[in-house]
Amino acid sequence: MCNLPHFHPKGKLPSPFTIELQEQQRRLLPFTDTQDFEESKRGFIAAPSYRQIMNDKGGVAWNMDNWDFLLKGQDYDSIHPSLQRQAILNMEYGLYEVVPGIYQVRGFDLANISFIKGKTGWIIIDPLTVKETARAALKFVNEVLGERPVVAVIISHSHGDHFGGIRGVVDEEALAAGKIEIIAPDGFMHAAISENLFAGNAMTRRKSYTYADIVPASPYGHVDMAIGKAVASGDVGILPPTRSIVQPIEELVIDGVRMVFQNTPGTEAPAEMNTWFPDFKTFWAAENMVGSLHNVLTLRGAEVRDAARWSRYISEAIYRFADQADVMFASHNWPRWGRERILEVMRDQRDMYAHLNNQVLHLANCGVTINQIHNVYEPPKSLQRVWYARGYHGSYAHNSRAVLQRYLGFWDLNPATLIPLSPEDSAPLYAEMMGGAEKILEKGRELFDQGKYLLAVEILNKLVYAEPQNQTARDLLADVYEQLGYQQESLALRNSFLSGAKELRDGVVPVHAAKAGSADFVRGTSTRMMLDYLAIQMDSRKAEGMQFKINLHTPDNGELFIVEMRNATLTTIGGYQAPDADLTITIDRRELEDVMIGVATLAAKVQAGKARLEGNPQVLAQLASTMVKFDNWFEVLPGTRAKTSEEPKAELFEDDAPVETRP
Repeated sequence: MCNLPHFHPKGKLPSPFTIELQEQQRRLLPFTDTQDFEESKRGFIAAPSYRQIMNDKGGVAWNMDNWDFLLKGQDYDSIHPSLQRQAILNMEYGLYEVVPGIYQVRGFDLANISFIKGKTGWIIIDPLTVKETARAALKFVNEVLGERPVVAVIISHSHGDHFGGIRGVVDEEALAAGKIEIIAPDGFMHAAISENLFAGNAMTRRKSYTYADIVPASPYGHVDMAIGKAVASGDVGILPPTRSIVQPIEELVIDGVRMVFQNTPGTEAPAEMNTWFPDFKTFWAAENMVGSLHNVLTLRGAEVRDAARWSRYISEAIYRFADQADVMFASHNWPRWGRERILEVMRDQRDMYAHLNNQVLHLANCGVTINQIHNVYEPPKSLQRVWYARGYHGSYAHNSRAVLQRYLGFWDLNPATLIPLSPEDSAPLYAEMMGGAEKILEKGRELFDQGKYLLAVEILNKLVYAEPQNQTARDLLADVYEQLGYQQESLALRNSFLSGAKELRDGVVPVHAAKAGSADFVRGTSTRMMLDYLAIQMDSRKAEGMQFKINLHTPDNGELFIVEMRNATLTTIGGYQAPDADLTITIDRRELEDVMIGVATLAAKVQAGKARLEGNPQVLAQLASTMVKFDNWFEVLPGTRAKTSEEPKAELFEDDAPVETRP
């Protein structure tokens, strides 16, 4: 039981049904297996005297004390017991030795930051999400192990919690002088920026649910993120690599340290790589193998990942590296020691993704649809008994649907679902046919009192869509979501239910989140990507009847583009100039970046002689009139839109953008 008060005045304690479910899990799961706890503590060197890291604006970037309730030795019925176990494991905080010469700082951010001792300096792997936490980690390592310059940064993949803090560890003068190498997998910059740009506004809003940005840390709220505690808040940056790993297997020597890189594109990220350190007999698994089932489709939104390909790359790593490895460590969670243990984990995780892919397709070929698969698929019983194959970060429920979506798409083959009504349009009919609000509420309370929460959702959700301002209905649906959240082993599912409950009770309340919108991101965005984003930002309904062509020429890098408005659609082609263009803009790319960042206007560049316009400048006003300001905090659940919210921002990259973030 939990003796701490709920963070919300309308919040409820776990119901008898939730308590019984948690007790059942405590009886069934192998809690006598404590090897993870031994491995997570192994190699501990020191922890800093502080547990809070401030950001450069005076706010809190990171605070490990938020989750101190997990260290009280208490079982919380508001947390799935298996999930609570994982959340406790992720409370490790400080500096750890992986092997002599390789170290990790854990508990400073969502990911780990790793340090390899080269001949002259530090080689850093994955410098966290924000500058402030990465800087604090480097400072602490130098204080404990002796100060050394940073000579290289390895970025394992294209998610923000693995590169966003690079400005905290890379000295710009040393980088310009060629004293620091930045090494990343092929396609890193495009993958990192495009994921945070084209659907970034929607992803950020979705992330607010799946990462529980809007729910406070509490036994009744945010407890963990499975691969780490949470995402830090601060300055997110990005720097282009000085060297890209292009070949499937590529060997380098950096500052006397031998490295063998294994490119694994299309696994956990579009651009990702594992690394073998032969002199240390240590294998780096990036985020391809962590202490959990990962996401085949992250619920915050991203392209569906290829579970079969993921499995094959793990298999390759097993047969290429594992028989030599004494240690396996990764960008999240804790290392594994000993060849037998490493092989066990690698093989089980390989089989976890392969089984998910193959059995889902087997069931699909037997007629199971995307709307049934999550209730039919289950992993092998042998994998259910190992902790690192449990569904903490990803869930088998949503991952099974993702595999089916990858191969067959969203349609379940029932014609009724081909062109469904929007829920706000169909809900009034459902409410009417069920006898109106009072009848639905009565049945909803009955189902709630019986612990039949998913059935309660079916009818209460219809009522909330039919009557968005019915606070009684919203509160009852919130109570149902809350119990479902308490029961989930997967953080993505728990956080989404609890976030939905909070917004049903309070409405939409904007919160601060890590922002992938720095000048670094703008400079790293190709001109083509920037123009493609304008086409997304344009509301075509405002462009009916418009027709024009704009030439863009950036002489300093020799780029040429035609931007054409036709059929209320903005298209771009590179490498050409239209002889009949309505307007030609000539501006160096470095000057265009000032406009993109927002520190100057195009008009100011023209006045300063740094840009030239030839033709009809009015087409720019036409184009500007079609642009929409995306709102970070659009309504997700009906009736929850806050009366006052932050003004949406129109500038490129000004929106908060996801950093997984996943992750």
